[in-house]
Amino acid sequence: MMHHLIVLPVLLPLLSGLLMLVKRDSIVLPRRAIALASTAALLVISVVLVIQSDSGEITYYALGDWQPPFGIVLVLDRLSALMVCLTAFLALGSVAYACAGDDRKGSNFHGLFQLQLMGINGAFLTGDMFNLFVFFEVLLIASYSLLMHGGGKDRTQAGFHYVALNLAGSAMFLIALGVLYGTTGTLNMADMSQKVAALDPDRLGLIKAGAFLLLVVFGLKAAILPLYFWLPRAYSSAPAPVAALFAIMTKVGIYAILRVYTLIFGGGAGELANFVQPWLWWFALATLALGGLGVLSARDLRNQVAYLILISVGTLLVGVSMNREAPLAAVLYYMIHTTLVSGGLFLLADAIGEQRGKAGARIVPGRGVTQPALLGLFYFVGAVTVIGLPPLSGAIGKALLLNAALPSEQPWLWSLLLLSSLAGLVAMARSGSTVFWKAGRGDSDGPRLKPAMLAGLILLLGASPALSILAGPVTRFTDASATQLLDHDAYAEAVLSGNVAGGDS
Repeated sequence: MMHHLIVLPVLLPLLSGLLMLVKRDSIVLPRRAIALASTAALLVISVVLVIQSDSGEITYYALGDWQPPFGIVLVLDRLSALMVCLTAFLALGSVAYACAGDDRKGSNFHGLFQLQLMGINGAFLTGDMFNLFVFFEVLLIASYSLLMHGGGKDRTQAGFHYVALNLAGSAMFLIALGVLYGTTGTLNMADMSQKVAALDPDRLGLIKAGAFLLLVVFGLKAAILPLYFWLPRAYSSAPAPVAALFAIMTKVGIYAILRVYTLIFGGGAGELANFVQPWLWWFALATLALGGLGVLSARDLRNQVAYLILISVGTLLVGVSMNREAPLAAVLYYMIHTTLVSGGLFLLADAIGEQRGKAGARIVPGRGVTQPALLGLFYFVGAVTVIGLPPLSGAIGKALLLNAALPSEQPWLWSLLLLSSLAGLVAMARSGSTVFWKAGRGDSDGPRLKPAMLAGLILLLGASPALSILAGPVTRFTDASATQLLDHDAYAEAVLSGNVAGGDS
């Protein structure tokens, strides 16, 4: 059974999602039970995969026993295991919160939620470029419907822009794959890395064009400047549990950049080695700067969290562009932190909006919240950690990244990262004082937090103190993950030499 574990993060949400879509007219309680049980089981499986990957061995699962480079393979290394585990943890907090009533606002919520998990997990595990495209489409199709869950003019307009941009991205993805396949004759990532290294000089221009097209596609998914303008409106319009899950969506694009431009176009790619990183550095710094301006201009808590995600995207991609072991390890630690905390802040913004009545999540004086002490505590923890103040995980992640910068990188990185943190501090302080201290004297009779909502908030916002306490073992794992990620020869050898974890499926 153990050798089939690699395929279970794809298979489990697929089966549970299809089951709930087939039985979509049934009462909501059984669907909630299936969704919670499936997501909890996914978390357990992902933890086992993290433990398995920590041995340092890279293994793959050959679907149908068709061996690479011709068959479909799912590859498990430390990075893919970490991302699957992060997704499962985020999903459990999001689906718990949704069970408080958000899942009743539209049809097929839990089935679509599970199918999106299938697409996300597949994107993290696949070892094939075409199947990366397929899993992108699966997660995007599910996200289109989840974004408009519950209806409304704002969600419909945001959903239209989201769909149009991602359809354009999908078309560019296919064109890029056609260029790469026509040039190298393969779409298996490990095989392509070897073909690119031995490529004829007269084909370098063509494959560079394909690689730049892929960077545009992945940059759109990651929401890097100038391709991020869809994100604030889409994320702030989505239902809270969906927006919380969407916190991992930008990380899918960042993961794809990490994987493709270290494995295929990394240090062993000959003349094409690391040729996109200088471009990525400047775009990432610009994203960081514009995210800081955006968070200051936000007039709604949900919109503010969306711009905080853009700051995190810029921070992560700056580390990716540095393309060394220490900054990549810092990126992986910071990615865990920002994904979970951003998801928790979306849930918190919704809870505050529910209790404030007509003022909702807008950053304006209005009716006070029903539970000021509890929500204020959650807000304080979320604000401190997302800004990056000690002693919580945000400070640790940013300190690791700043410490990893070379002298030539420090002026740009230190100034922009610290200024964006200052912008976040000013914005969060202004929002907190407006919502909690400038509350009106009217009756605070809004709905109280339900147990399911409380569970979701504790899971996601409580992750930051836990990450601080467990910083030692977590950073040891992220350090090892970064080392393994940069060893592209080990990945290619493991996949192409038959280090198989499973066979017939």
